[in-house]
Amino acid sequence: RMAAAGGAGQEKQLAPTLLSFFIYNPKLGPKEGEEEKKILFYHPNEVEKNEKIRNVGLCEAIVQFTRTFSPTKPAKSLHTQKNRQFFHEPEENFWMVMVVRNPIIEKHKDGKPVYEYQEEELLDKVYSSVLQQCYSMYKLFNGTFLKAMEDGGVKGLKERLEKFFHRYLQTLHLQSCDLLDVFCGISFFPLDKMTYLKIQSFINRMEESLNIVKYTAFLYNDQLIWSGLEQDDMRILYKYLTTSLFPRHMEPELAGRDSPIRAEMPGNLQHYGRFLTGPLNLNDPETKCRFPKIFVNTDDTYEELHLIVYKAMSAAVCFMIDASIPPTLEFCRKLDSIVGPQLTVLASDICEQYNINKRISGAEKEPQFKFIYFNHMNLAEKSTIHMRKTPSVSLASVHPDLMKILGDINSDFSRVDEDEEIIVKAMSDYWVVGKKSDQRELYVILNQKNVNLIEVNEEVKKLCATQFNNIFFLD
Repeated sequence: RMAAAGGAGQEKQLAPTLLSFFIYNPKLGPKEGEEEKKILFYHPNEVEKNEKIRNVGLCEAIVQFTRTFSPTKPAKSLHTQKNRQFFHEPEENFWMVMVVRNPIIEKHKDGKPVYEYQEEELLDKVYSSVLQQCYSMYKLFNGTFLKAMEDGGVKGLKERLEKFFHRYLQTLHLQSCDLLDVFCGISFFPLDKMTYLKIQSFINRMEESLNIVKYTAFLYNDQLIWSGLEQDDMRILYKYLTTSLFPRHMEPELAGRDSPIRAEMPGNLQHYGRFLTGPLNLNDPETKCRFPKIFVNTDDTYEELHLIVYKAMSAAVCFMIDASIPPTLEFCRKLDSIVGPQLTVLASDICEQYNINKRISGAEKEPQFKFIYFNHMNLAEKSTIHMRKTPSVSLASVHPDLMKILGDINSDFSRVDEDEEIIVKAMSDYWVVGKKSDQRELYVILNQKNVNLIEVNEEVKKLCATQFNNIFFLD
């Protein structure tokens, strides 16, 4: 009986996994017998030395070989039956390689497991983007590879890479990567002009009273409202805040610990402000005021900053100050006493305004469609397909096959410069529509029985009219 139950028909899907991840520089071990010197970081570390050298050598060979066909654009990925390798050269001669095992279907034949590798499942663009973000995130907290080598030699760079990637690679959830990883966009909080002006003036006041602040960013509900940083720096800082820092601090808030801590303040001004980075207890004179360091504008000015993240209710404000000025306990107390009360008031204002606007626009009933929207100019991203991102996973609420179609359409879009529209009839009741107009992209998944192409087109037009005030002038 048991054997029969484990017989045919039992299929198990094994998700893609990270097989290896390494960083090397071919210029560091040019002579024969010195190959090991090229390797700056290798995961998993327990791999035998000669195998590491062999794998790095193979990647070098592939890159060199493809260069003969396209000198300016070397290899991005290599497809094999069992896995896929992704290559990225973020700085001259520094190569990052990520090897991902293809998803597997496990079947049972005569009681033995048989593995079928799904060679066409992984989307190159999605995983290449994941690899590029590995570098961007490293650089946000450590600066460039080159600078680390100038400061501390190869040894210093290796230590930094080890410390960072040892932790970061554990957060890559390759089974749930999709189109959003390609965009790496920013979700903006919808605001009326008055509230926006209030926030603007709050930021100006804070930068004036805390005069060492160089840049400020303001978020509400994990969405961005204002940022003084360059777009590419903000994009990766936003990813860090929303997928790593904020979720780590959610638990204590949900446990109701977020009651006003300082009811004894002069003037009895209750406020909910607290540091998410930096000092835990401002009343303890021994407390350390250590803040994480971040690196921005690394292409030209190369700025090192302390990142101070301060939160009250659903509003969070990031103050970035020059790293050469260590923040003192006195500065932290001053910041707390100035920012805390004002941010608390502002957070309630935004919340109130937001609820009024929601009431006016009426309760939306569950629509027949889901969409992802992205604007390349301001990196604005909007998705009704994804539930809330948690640190471990961004959950898409549609079938993986549909997510793959979205990725395929996106790859088609990136090959052309013109505006275009693609409509795909997917599974039984699903239609997928992609529209590209100027710098904007919209992907819609419709779930409707027995509709034809013309009706699908009408639905998407209606959606554009209600959701995006007709920013697509394709017709």
